[in-house]
Amino acid sequence: MSRNSRSLVEIFETLDADRQASLLDFAEFLQSKGNLALKEVIPPVLIPRPESETVVGAIKRLKQTYPMIDSMKVFSSASELMTEHMVKGRDANEVIDEMEKIFEDFYSKMLEEFQC
Repeated sequence: MSRNSRSLVEIFETLDADRQASLLDFAEFLQSKGNLALKEVIPPVLIPRPESETVVGAIKRLKQTYPMIDSMKVFSSASELMTEHMVKGRDANEVIDEMEKIFEDFYSKMLEEFQC
């Protein structure tokens, strides 16, 4: 049994019956989410890029285009680009191009992991 498994069992055994049931329910919920993700990777929702789009608008569009990507996974990169745009005055179109690339790369990586 792995260290994590032993720790989980030890924690489980210290809980009362109601909390044990809650922990088990939560574990089953997490397991079901993981299994759904492994069955299929949905394709992106093609939303055309507006001619004059703001960086914030682009983030919203990309989150709708790639709903299968956990936005927290791209948050760091996107926030760096947003800062470069707002603080350093970097061109919005360049920033949006890079954000699109970030989302595309995460999606491609997700597809590769799914196919393995």
